[in-house]
Amino acid sequence: MTDVTIAPEGNFITLKAGERTARFHAIWLRDNAWDEATRAPANGQRLIALRDIPAETRVSAAKADGQRLTLTFAPENKTVEYDVDWLMQSRYDRPQETGAGWTGEGIETWDSGLMARVPQGDFTAVQSDAGAKRDWLAQVARYGFGKLTGGPIENGALFKVVDLFGHVRETNYGRHFEVRTEVNPTNLAFTGLGLQAHTDNPYRDPVPTLQILYCLESSAAGGENMVVDGFRVAERLRSENPEWFDVLAGHCARFEYAGEAGVRLQSRRPMIELAPDGALIGVRFNNRSAAAITDVPFDKMETYYAAYRRMGEIIDDPAMEVTFRLEPGESFIVDNTRVLHARKGYSGTGKRWFQGCYADKDGLLSTLAALEAPMAEAAE
Repeated sequence: MTDVTIAPEGNFITLKAGERTARFHAIWLRDNAWDEATRAPANGQRLIALRDIPAETRVSAAKADGQRLTLTFAPENKTVEYDVDWLMQSRYDRPQETGAGWTGEGIETWDSGLMARVPQGDFTAVQSDAGAKRDWLAQVARYGFGKLTGGPIENGALFKVVDLFGHVRETNYGRHFEVRTEVNPTNLAFTGLGLQAHTDNPYRDPVPTLQILYCLESSAAGGENMVVDGFRVAERLRSENPEWFDVLAGHCARFEYAGEAGVRLQSRRPMIELAPDGALIGVRFNNRSAAAITDVPFDKMETYYAAYRRMGEIIDDPAMEVTFRLEPGESFIVDNTRVLHARKGYSGTGKRWFQGCYADKDGLLSTLAALEAPMAEAAE
């Protein structure tokens, strides 16, 4: 049963649909009208600006009929129909998250316990079957990383992974980069040394939000890949010492890279990044690329370094890591705003050849949403 009442001044309505109740302001409802005069039918984009809606907009009449809500707005005398389920899914009159460091409903943080169920998909299935692609992308979105097995063993195969959901983001490293031992490397990633778990390119603003690593040869001993959930790291730090969490979230670190002629990349961002409402939206951690920290007041610098040290200790804790080995034709994708990745050291014998590239998360999330839309429509 659906019921609607108008506030005495008409500035909001109260909508009840089954056990759900929510209030909606008149100006919000008018701004979110889906009639053809307000939104383009082909793409849903607004055809009017807020300046075209009277500031004194009020609801003058309302009628609820099942899943349809009909409202009339004054002073325009404009009548608009709404889908009740859409309104309830979009409601903002609900308990809000409080405190700093909360994560959204679609995110699941993890530690080494995820090793028994590493998110993965089969390349051929993901490439050819929309359902398999949807399921794999959903895992990447939830956990921040995912493997693909059974891919082609050929130069540039990583581009076929990106083609599944988006586009390559080209950087000063080119469209892709080689990851194997080099003489006089421009970056420590190109040696056989082990690397501490880190996020890539923290010196960029914005950072590439996805990284893809693709294995072409893997006969060297060692070199296992490792991932750590930066969001779980932040949650653990907050539970241990809220002051340390706050100092890393409340002050900017600085990062820089100048390893090539004509390149001097710099950024200024916190290691733990929060949205204005406290949502955890990003982690930047890369000791190799950290510049001098100059944005922390003198009286907080010792606290900052204590927090920085402890964050590194949590990242290094084996209880936080998921480790796996990639064989030729296998790859993995990682959310570079959330999940830190690392590599165990490997020997100088045998061969180890990976190729890597960057892409952006908006393409992945867009592809996932488009694949999920028919499923949601079928459930209605």
